[in-house]
Parts: sequence; C-alpha cells; structure tokens
Amino acid sequence: MKKIVLACGAGAATSTLVAQKVATMLDANGYAGKYEIVQCAISEAKDACDEGADLLIATTSSDEINILACLVAKKLGVAHTIARIRNPEYETQLRFMRGELGLTMSINPEKAAAHEIARVLRFPAAMKLESFSKGRLELVEYRLPENSALNGVQLLDIYKNARARVLICAVSRKGETTIPSGDFQLKSGDKIYVTAAPDQLSAFFQYLGVFRKKASTVMIVGASKMSYYLADELLHMGMSVKIIDQNEARCTQISEQLPRALVIQGDGTDSELLAEEGIEQTDAFVALTGIDEANILMALCASRQTERCKVVAKINRRSLTELVSSEGMIDSVVSARDVTTELIVQYVRAMECAAGSQIKTLHRLVGGAVEALEFHVDKGVTLADTPLRDLKLKPGVLIAGIVRRNGTILIPGGNDAICVGDDVIVVTQDAALQDIHDILSQD
Repeated sequence: MKKIVLACGAGAATSTLVAQKVATMLDANGYAGKYEIVQCAISEAKDACDEGADLLIATTSSDEINILACLVAKKLGVAHTIARIRNPEYETQLRFMRGELGLTMSINPEKAAAHEIARVLRFPAAMKLESFSKGRLELVEYRLPENSALNGVQLLDIYKNARARVLICAVSRKGETTIPSGDFQLKSGDKIYVTAAPDQLSAFFQYLGVFRKKASTVMIVGASKMSYYLADELLHMGMSVKIIDQNEARCTQISEQLPRALVIQGDGTDSELLAEEGIEQTDAFVALTGIDEANILMALCASRQTERCKVVAKINRRSLTELVSSEGMIDSVVSARDVTTELIVQYVRAMECAAGSQIKTLHRLVGGAVEALEFHVDKGVTLADTPLRDLKLKPGVLIAGIVRRNGTILIPGGNDAICVGDDVIVVTQDAALQDIHDILSQD
C-alpha cells in the first residue's frame, strides 16, 4: 500500500489538483486500489505520517512550515518529502536542506513557471518547449494556424520536402490525441509536437515561414516574484528587460533586486503606455499580474498592437486557460499551479519507476494524455543493436529521437538501431512504461 500525505494550509486547491493527477497517474500504472492519498491540514501532518507514509508533500503558504513539516516527516521514517519553497533567499540553502535535512525535492512555483516562459522565449515560434539530453534534443508544441502550408499534407511528404530532420511525434485535434504514422494528414488548427535538434527545429520553422529568432527585448507587466525570476534568467541570457507595474513599492523593490532591468511605474493595461514604451519594437510581451482577466486583456491588446511580438500570459484558472488555449487567442499560456502539479506528478512517477528504471527525463504532453520519456541505455538492454524495423513496438509507442554517446542526434529511421550508451526519447500514450523494454509488444 502506497500512502501519500498532502499537507496544505487553509486553501486546498493545489493539493486537491495534485491529488487528482497523482491518483490518475497511479491508476494508469496499475496501482488502482493499492495506494492511499491523504489530504490534511499541516497541523495534522504529523499524525498522518506517524501512521506510516511513503511521501509527504507540504504546500502551505509558509516556506518555513513546509520545511519543518518535511523535517518532522523524515524523523518519522517517511522516505520522500517535497516542500513548496518560494522565497528567493532560500535559493542558496537548498543544497544544504536536501543534504542535511533530508528534503528530497523542493518546488518553487514562480521560478518553475518563469523557467518555462524563458524556454519559450528562446524559441518564440513554439507554444511550449521541453528539452532532453541536456538540451541536445528538443520537443516543441506548435499550433497550425488557419491557412497553414501544412493543411492537408501527409507527414511523409513533410519529411521529404522540409530539408530538416524532424519528427512529428504527437498530434492533438479537437480533444483527440494521435501518435501519427507517415500517412497521417495534418489539418489547420492541429497542435503538433515536434522533436529535433535545436538547429533542425529552426530550419523546420523557416520552411513553414513562421520562424522567429530568439527574443532580445522583453516587456513584462507585473513586478511579482515570478517577474523577478523571469527577468533574472532573461538578463543572464543577454536579453533587455523592461518591467511595468502600478505599485511604487513593488517597482522600487524589483529595481533594487534587478539593477540591470528598466522598471517603469505605470498601468500595463493602458495601450497608450504600451505604445509609448515601444511595444511595436519589442520581441516579447509577458503579462504576469495576479489577475487572470487582466493578463488576458493585456495579452490580447499587445497582440493587436504588433504582429511580430511573442505574447505570453499567466493564467491560473483552469476554465480560462482551456478557453484561451483552445481558441488560440494567445501565443503561450503558463500556470504556476499547473507547473507545480506536473513537477510533483513527475516525481511520484519516478518513485514508482525507481526499482529498475532507466528514465532520465519525463515530460507530460497534451494535458497528460501523452508522455515523452528519456531512457539511458545501459549494458544488458536486450533490444540494443537491433534495427528499429525489426522491433515490434506496442501500439501508441514511438521512438522520437536517439542521442548517441558522442552527442550525435538521430531522428531514427527503420535502419537505425539503439546502442549501449544512447539516450532514447520515447513518446507514448501508455502511462505504464517503466523500463525501455516495456516499449516492446508481448504478442
């Protein structure tokens, strides 16, 4: 019996979402009826752990209480503990906390969401971007616009004509998800998931005529913790950052924290102000206030004022996120809550695979309907050195990329083989994969 304790403060929104996603994932992995998820107030966490638990997740609004709860849980014999830690001042102490206090994982929702935005701004044509093998292979989410050049085109024709080594490994269309074969025909409005080396992705999007170079100037509305983390990362990437906020105190604070950023006190919902501050010459616009509706309106306004600008909005409410995403109203949407939940789900998934799995990286796509897993191939893997055309894969499983030991990137064909030392990226609709041998059909 697996027991997971979710300890929260007065509000249980985050832990409830985590509980739902973890339960769905465990059920898909064949653990239905074999685990227990306990949601409780932080004051009840000790009693819950004292009765035995495999994992404690502390998500109160207080970093200190979360750390203390994890420390107590460790003393009670809980093997795994996760704490939500949001204060930037704790960043330098996390290694100590993990090593000396037994904290197995810390999550900073704002920093994690900021990092996701920064990845997208590195490749603005994408809605989302995930990396494998230390960035040597990337997976991007892209929506085919109306009148797309790929409307009605089969994948095999794309691979022949694009002059770029890419693989479309998943397609989402009107709520249905497909791991496509070569004869699959794309349609405008499809969300496609493309794997390739970074330079090949650039060539592919140039072929489509929608390539955007990496953003060099970024305008951020809202001087929040997320804004701080995002601006700090962008400045280290060599970008120029402008931050707008109405609150004088917040402006003063973030200007002291980020002296290289230009901070302006003003109303980010004012289109005239955005025009005065050069929105038409800006490569990217990011709306990060605490109000979802305001972020949506600002993002839409920015989209109307300039066509070349990459627009990103923070939206936490699930209903609004689904509306904006389904209609393609905004280039990219990020939710700190969803990012946090996904990180926790990934950790729990790794716990389940720890007994013998070779999983290095795991990303969940299409709202969790598809997983992209990175396996490292060690000695003893029986399917090594066998041409892929001779491997009988399970339905809904696709080998999307191979990174050789020397760094060579392969978008594999039937004549290629997996070798010892490779990193292999597998895209699948089967959430129960725990080992690279699980990709093979048993029939």
